[in-house]
Amino acid sequence: GRHIREADEQLRHGLGYDHNWVLRPGAGLRPAARLHDPASGRTLAVLTNQPGVQIYTANKLTGALTGPSGRSYRQGDAVSLETQHFPDSPNQPGFPSTVLRPGSEFTSTTVFRFTAPPAY
Repeated sequence: GRHIREADEQLRHGLGYDHNWVLRPGAGLRPAARLHDPASGRTLAVLTNQPGVQIYTANKLTGALTGPSGRSYRQGDAVSLETQHFPDSPNQPGFPSTVLRPGSEFTSTTVFRFTAPPAY
């Protein structure tokens, strides 16, 4: 969050993050992202067997929508973590393949692990 409003050309163009992050190669589940809220102590850890994670920060929210509490949803008020292959994979020979042949099956696994300090 601390870099979301920096003067980076891609952040300005997208109005925030809408980027695919390349994960360290490996087999099986591996860490993809970790979000931590120091105020509450809550943590979200994301593990996946996919090669990338798309980070999107609700860049198009305008405040026109309101939640059940009556609070408006504004740009940057949410974050989405989408585990996936890389954008444009079919056209990039150096990217992991996304080809699915007839009769083949595609499966993927993503784990969202939430932890919080105990309530007293």
